[in-house]
Amino acid sequence: MKIHHIAIICSDYEISKKFYTEVLGLHIIREVYREERQSFKLDLAIGDHYVIELFSFPYPPERPSRPEACGLRHLAFSVENINEKREELIRKELYCEDIRIDEFTQKKFFFTQDPDHLPLEFYEM
Repeated sequence: MKIHHIAIICSDYEISKKFYTEVLGLHIIREVYREERQSFKLDLAIGDHYVIELFSFPYPPERPSRPEACGLRHLAFSVENINEKREELIRKELYCEDIRIDEFTQKKFFFTQDPDHLPLEFYEM
């Protein structure tokens, strides 16, 4: 029917929480600490849509994300104005690649990354 959520394990919970809430502007639905797992779970939304579970675990192994490693390739967020979103993220001191054009849809997009180097795409709708 639809994707319910995406789960992300971060290496530094406070840095990733700040990134996803303050830099990307996702809204906190719920935050819990699970003592038995020494793990935070942060449920995040874009508008009214529940989209990301951000987890922390002690000493998670690194997962390569570039170049083209197996597994999740990237997360893509749709935006109304690609130029405005890119400038907003640059003002927040985030490195953003140049805007490109999708060869199939002719839509504009660019990539950046989260604190753990997970590639994030912003795609103009």
